[in-house]
Amino acid sequence: MSWMALLKTKDIRAMRPDDLKLKFKELSDELMHERGIAAMGGAPASPGKLRALRTNVARIHTIMRERELAELKKKTEAKAPANKAKAREKKEPEKGAPKPKPRREKAEKKAAAKKPAAKDEEETK
Repeated sequence: MSWMALLKTKDIRAMRPDDLKLKFKELSDELMHERGIAAMGGAPASPGKLRALRTNVARIHTIMRERELAELKKKTEAKAPANKAKAREKKEPEKGAPKPKPRREKAEKKAAAKKPAAKDEEETK
């Protein structure tokens, strides 16, 4: 495993998923090895190597995650039309049903109900 400079994002994006996973594993192992050497008190052969390895690992991980999220988005968009129709059916309230109160009104009502009772008890003592 030879030390290399920072990988460019453009080059990482051009890699196939299998190559990307292999490169990620290789760099992660090398980073672990370098951290082990540093933890034992040994001086690294190249001071910038740890930083470059961390940066490369982070870039690859980010791009892998982006691809994963893109795949999930495609899957959910394919299912979206059916889900939207179901959501509309559930959102429409029945006729004659009471409207739910907003949260703020409920909270204000609770607070108002608690405060006067507590003050009256203290004043009477």
